[in-house]
Amino acid sequence: MSTAKPDLVKARYISLATYRKNGDLVKTPVWVAVHEGAGYVFSEPNVGKVKRIRSNPKVQIAECDMRGGLLGDWANGTARLVDDEHEIAAMYPAFNKKYGFIMSVTNFMAKLAGRYQRRQIIAVTLD
Repeated sequence: MSTAKPDLVKARYISLATYRKNGDLVKTPVWVAVHEGAGYVFSEPNVGKVKRIRSNPKVQIAECDMRGGLLGDWANGTARLVDDEHEIAAMYPAFNKKYGFIMSVTNFMAKLAGRYQRRQIIAVTLD
């Protein structure tokens, strides 16, 4: 593993690799936005990556394309499930600034489907 860390501010997508109980990695390409030094990701609340983070907060992160093709080296990190409403409200503008119109459309569709308020926010810090 390289000592170079992914630039979460510039990366359009990151591959978020979480650990199964048997130690196998599961890689998922996700959007990431940075607020106050932490990278933030959002997800449905009952998906595998959220369950795996509950069991083991250690993750690996690498810059990738929208399909998960690696564009950089892996770095170790720690994930935290965020439930503080103030922290959640404070980090959303970073997504809006970074992803612009597509984030607005994503939020609109999530609100229509009733998924917006159920989102699980994940904070990721690099080790």
